[in-house]
Amino acid sequence: MAIITVSHLSKSFGKNEVLKDIDFCISKGEVVCVIGSSGSGKSTLLRCMNLLEIKTSGTVSFHDKEIGGSQRRVNEYRSKVGMVFQSFNLFNNMNVLQNCMSGSRKVLGRSKQESKTLAIKYLKKVGMAPYINAMPAQLSGGQKQRVAIARALTMEPEVLLFDEPTSALDPEMVGEVLAVMKELAAEGLTMVIVTHEMAFARDVSDRTIFMDQGVIAECDVPERLFTNPSNPRTKEFLTRFIAS
Repeated sequence: MAIITVSHLSKSFGKNEVLKDIDFCISKGEVVCVIGSSGSGKSTLLRCMNLLEIKTSGTVSFHDKEIGGSQRRVNEYRSKVGMVFQSFNLFNNMNVLQNCMSGSRKVLGRSKQESKTLAIKYLKKVGMAPYINAMPAQLSGGQKQRVAIARALTMEPEVLLFDEPTSALDPEMVGEVLAVMKELAAEGLTMVIVTHEMAFARDVSDRTIFMDQGVIAECDVPERLFTNPSNPRTKEFLTRFIAS
């Protein structure tokens, strides 16, 4: 059964139609990677799925119920569908532990002790427990992103959305973040990942979506999409990767 269903989703900025009649769904435990050129609509799709952008038309449903309406309902949905951004979005005036406790306390109303216990649990998971008292400015990009992932996990979401989580990182830091994400995938966390890391998408996703000019040009299991894509645009996009 689908956790999230996107139906006939379109999004325009003025006269620029960025998403055109998008249809797909995400099932429990599934890892879906979204690839494509810059400007193909990948990040906008994710932002519409998390209601950070207001769709022009179509629906996004969570467990068969269309999301939207009051801010309370939106906040409730976002507590179950977390998001990790390329720019980390940590609170610079809070240390690592406080960053990871904030949503759990404010949104879910957990006690200080329960929030702290969960925060430490997930910081350990991503290898950042030794840094609980550090401020974001003292961390590397890879460390910040691992804290951002831990913060999202403390909400214990049903689905986690990743918007190019490694694109702001120096190359040597990419591996440490991808390793955390691979572990989450292996544990069965439902994830939708917009990424430029082709090897990661091929190795980790259950399905890979290739977006081109605002549409889903191809959606298939990675074994087929990366070795024998049916769409000429997918093939063109992946040519350098396939050749390597």
